[in-house]
Amino acid sequence: MIRRDMPSVLGIEKACFEFAWNEDDFIRCLRQRNCIGMVAEKDDEIVGFMIYELHKNRLHILNFAVHPDHRRDGVGNAMCSKLFGKLSHERRNRIMLEVRETNLDAQLFFKSLGFRAISVLRDFYDDTIEDAYLMQYRYQPNAAEIAQPGNRITRMAG
Repeated sequence: MIRRDMPSVLGIEKACFEFAWNEDDFIRCLRQRNCIGMVAEKDDEIVGFMIYELHKNRLHILNFAVHPDHRRDGVGNAMCSKLFGKLSHERRNRIMLEVRETNLDAQLFFKSLGFRAISVLRDFYDDTIEDAYLMQYRYQPNAAEIAQPGNRITRMAG
């Protein structure tokens, strides 16, 4: 995500959320060293975005939206796939996010990707007294990753 993406991102944000982030919210977040923005494009048009934070052992999605006209087109799946690619059993092994209790579409979307609600956060939002579900995705390493320690190199023949 770069500065010139902001008008499109703000348009998607307003189309998706009743209590939308404003430009200052985005800029304040993205100026943090551990905060990253990603946009999804289709035919040179921004159709979705994600803002997430890097932490020592996890990633935390702060904001995630796909323009209503492009939902169920694989945009959200593609963004999440990129994020899943940043996980490993040795370092960052989970993704966390909060979802409004009334946002059933988002709950079902993230559940379909393997996220699970692990707790209820009471009165989580500043703009309402609405609760949020804390959802988590845990990385599942394959057998080869577990068997081979990451700090070892197998001796090569020859």
